[in-house]
Amino acid sequence: METQNNFHAAHLLLLLLLFVFVDAAPESTRTVEFNVKPGGVVHTFTERIKEYECSFTYASQGGTNEQWLMSVGLSDDDRLFSCSVWRPQGKSYLFFTQFKAEMKGTKIEYANAYSQAATAGQGDVPLKPQEFTVGDSTVTHTDGKFSAQLSKLTLIGRTRHDEL
Repeated sequence: METQNNFHAAHLLLLLLLFVFVDAAPESTRTVEFNVKPGGVVHTFTERIKEYECSFTYASQGGTNEQWLMSVGLSDDDRLFSCSVWRPQGKSYLFFTQFKAEMKGTKIEYANAYSQAATAGQGDVPLKPQEFTVGDSTVTHTDGKFSAQLSKLTLIGRTRHDEL
């Protein structure tokens, strides 16, 4: 069963890559830079395409502001919406006390969180499954189990788009 779930997740990720990077219309994808700010205060950053929205809410400590990116994409048939939030340098030096990514207008089909994002020949380092919880529309840290390290979140949601 786990092999089938991994295959399904890999298939969705491949579809995401195909529609975001190969043939998507410019108005169907967007990548925006934002600052992740320490200080323990809760902050939210949001991007949207059409009626679909992705929000990243967090609180972190230590260091100074870090530049992060959020990419959102909508498939040509409006059936899949993706959201990735990551630190381009690969590893965040901030300690996250909490995080939540939320997608509006979709039901999450695939999600993962990483303590390190891929850079310079290094691969993504996923969080342990018990460190975060995936719901229908959210990915959140798990109280008491999250190690405070976060550098990337990836979500793919199936829209509620119906053909007429």
